[in-house]
Amino acid sequence: MPESATERPASSPRRWSRDHPGYKWVALSNTTVGMLLATINSSIVLISLPAIFRGIGLDPLAPGNISYLLWMIMGFMLVSAVLVVTLGRLGDMYGRVKIYSLGFVVFALSSVALALEPFDGGAGALWLIGWRVVQGIGGAMLFANSTAILTDAFPAHQRGMALGTNQVAAIAGSFLGLVVGGVLAEWHWRAVFWVSVPIAVVGALWSYRSLHELGQRRAGKLDWPGNLAFAVGLGVLLAGIVYGINPYGGHPTGWTNPWVLAGVIGGVAILVAFCVLETRVREPMFHIELFRDRLFALSSVAGLMASIGRGGLQFMLIIWLQGIWLPLHGYDFESTPLWAGIYLLPLTIGFLISGPVCGALSDRFGIRAFATGGLLIVAATMVGLMVIPVDFPFWLFALLLVLNGVGSGMFSSPNTSAMMGAVPAGQRGAASGMRATFFNSGGALSIGVFFTFMVVGLASTLPTTLRAGLTAQGVPDAVAGQVAGLPPVGSLFAAFLGYNPIHELLAPSGVLAHLPPGAVATLTGKEFFPRLISGPFQHGLFEAFLAALVLTLIGALASALQGREKDFEDTRPGAKLAAVTPRTASRPAGRVDEHGAA
Repeated sequence: MPESATERPASSPRRWSRDHPGYKWVALSNTTVGMLLATINSSIVLISLPAIFRGIGLDPLAPGNISYLLWMIMGFMLVSAVLVVTLGRLGDMYGRVKIYSLGFVVFALSSVALALEPFDGGAGALWLIGWRVVQGIGGAMLFANSTAILTDAFPAHQRGMALGTNQVAAIAGSFLGLVVGGVLAEWHWRAVFWVSVPIAVVGALWSYRSLHELGQRRAGKLDWPGNLAFAVGLGVLLAGIVYGINPYGGHPTGWTNPWVLAGVIGGVAILVAFCVLETRVREPMFHIELFRDRLFALSSVAGLMASIGRGGLQFMLIIWLQGIWLPLHGYDFESTPLWAGIYLLPLTIGFLISGPVCGALSDRFGIRAFATGGLLIVAATMVGLMVIPVDFPFWLFALLLVLNGVGSGMFSSPNTSAMMGAVPAGQRGAASGMRATFFNSGGALSIGVFFTFMVVGLASTLPTTLRAGLTAQGVPDAVAGQVAGLPPVGSLFAAFLGYNPIHELLAPSGVLAHLPPGAVATLTGKEFFPRLISGPFQHGLFEAFLAALVLTLIGALASALQGREKDFEDTRPGAKLAAVTPRTASRPAGRVDEHGAA
């Protein structure tokens, strides 16, 4: 049991009680650093992948190397999504601060190993993928327990503000990672990994010295069958969806691949079995009955829908900027990854403005209106992005991004507050892990879902357009037909990685060496591919944004149907009840449960 402020020695540097006026701000600042560290590293390699692959001497677009590319992107996300619930449960059992602080240590060690990469080629890629997975474990430790630590530390009337700040750090970090990765990759690819080391070391020392266990520990055994079923089921499902974007058997995507179908169907079946299993064990990994609570269930659905839509938006905007808009405005393909991150800053700015403010306002005026209204604003910006021209005026694009960030910030803070406020104090670690699972798995799902929509949209119009454009520049019809028949995913990945797509498509045939210099300059110039692909790309973009719009509206509906918020207060002996907000004060008298919630 934690010591009270009057019982502990005044000289103890670590023993803060919940009643100490400064502890909650220490917890907020440290967990914000932890979330920034984890989420920046979830996206930092997206922009720096070209430099990383050049550094290890590997062409990621060469036949047989696409799996390296996919796992460099997805390894961190997959392991973070799979392990957060388990690590949250361990936090409930052994201490949230203990597991959280260990996350900094794992992050520091894995970042050093990544930066010291000793191999080249395929062996180097496997080294990076393996240590990115370990880094993802450290990130999952931070993800799984930071929200629970804040929920323990802050009273109910300030919880939305605290969780809002933490959520803004989490989501803004995924966009800041694009800029940080681009800047560091311009200097040296190893710096992309070195940058995390001092932050992780400082975070570990700070958390071990300053954070204190305030939450209730739930002693018991780890549910090994449940943990294994959840990890295998979710991992297989996400891997199957990701591999669904690979072409198969003459199809532009891999959704007819028996292995992909087996992964998706098998993963869903294992997760269903997990849910049944968790209702029959004495000490489950996660209390499935929490989903019987309408507030918790619907806020979880809304969070998952928003996470998938946000992840898809991020990838679509990157490809849009790198493949079309930036080259049309004079940027070399090699420099587009960095500038794409910079031009996406309005989205982060909208987040930074909206998140903490709306989190604090939701504490006072209620959660549902902010969460629902935020997703409706996001949906409106999706419509705007669907109708603006591919070669847009930047002021209009930036305005839509700012509004999208504002709407996302309005939603994220109150939704997290609602989800965590609906959970008994002793289960906050597992609930925080489940919330992080929705956040991370949404990002992983979005890659498979939105790349599929984009590829399907391109496949219907790109081959004809590409063949006509190539033959007009003197490319032999046989070569042009062969190139036009290649799956569109190659062009998308080339643009995503900052390569000139036409050069990558034509180089294997050797035809560039036999064309007139003027034709070669045109084909490999900044404007040929963007202008050629603008029409087909807009068709694919419309399909992808339409899917994002539908998901966002589902999330808004779930938020609107949530009902009244709950506040499970601290029940530790001697602890003060959280201050009562005007909303809770006006509730009619009724049943009070074992956690003190009306």
